[in-house]
Amino acid sequence: MTDQPQISAEKPSEAPADNAAPALEAEAIAAYLRHHPEFFVEHEELLPALRIPHQRGDTVSLVERQLKLLRDRNIEMRHRLSQLMDVARDNDRLFDKTRRLILALMDASSLEEVVIAVEDSLRQEFQVPFVSLILFSDNPMPVGRWVSSADAQKAIGGLISGDKTVCGALREHELTFLFGREQGEQIGSTAVVALIHQGLHGVLAIGSRDPQYYKSSVGTLFLSYIAEVLGRVLPRFTQSLRSVR
Repeated sequence: MTDQPQISAEKPSEAPADNAAPALEAEAIAAYLRHHPEFFVEHEELLPALRIPHQRGDTVSLVERQLKLLRDRNIEMRHRLSQLMDVARDNDRLFDKTRRLILALMDASSLEEVVIAVEDSLRQEFQVPFVSLILFSDNPMPVGRWVSSADAQKAIGGLISGDKTVCGALREHELTFLFGREQGEQIGSTAVVALIHQGLHGVLAIGSRDPQYYKSSVGTLFLSYIAEVLGRVLPRFTQSLRSVR
């Protein structure tokens, strides 16, 4: 094989030479041109002889074909950029909502204000249809929903055994414990995160009717941030919080 392939148009009136070299394989030609994109710049005389089929069966020049490919790639890149911009805007909105909630938790002067801030923000700001904030204590409290350590461990021990957000479909008894029977029957997927800081103080769960909505921990970063702040704020207002662990 020579240093670069010779592409020529065969003249109908001339018979091929007996000692003509075998035609290069299509893959070899494509590989060569891929590594030498300037080939047709240096051999412009070959361009008129090229025939590239159009989708309608016509022929177009190599330049026109290249322009079409570049145009298609440009459209694809614009779509990808648009998707990235949409994700960025969604993240900006989530960040702003999370920031406002965290500031409200930091400014809260009572346990009642903490509970109200969390539930109102998730339902109204984040538009979450199902919200459950359960605090753990062996002594009943007048604010929010409280359960004993033993009841929590028995019902959802597997969901609160780690420090990661658990996402997906839950078992019937877990949904009933977190959301109640009526709401639990409507929920297709959930995200559950434990409220941990020097002990386990409660659990925060959100739900969706869509079984695929909370299918992985991806996208629950802001929920984890809220839970981390809650874990630090809650012990300031009551000494009756007792860790399940």
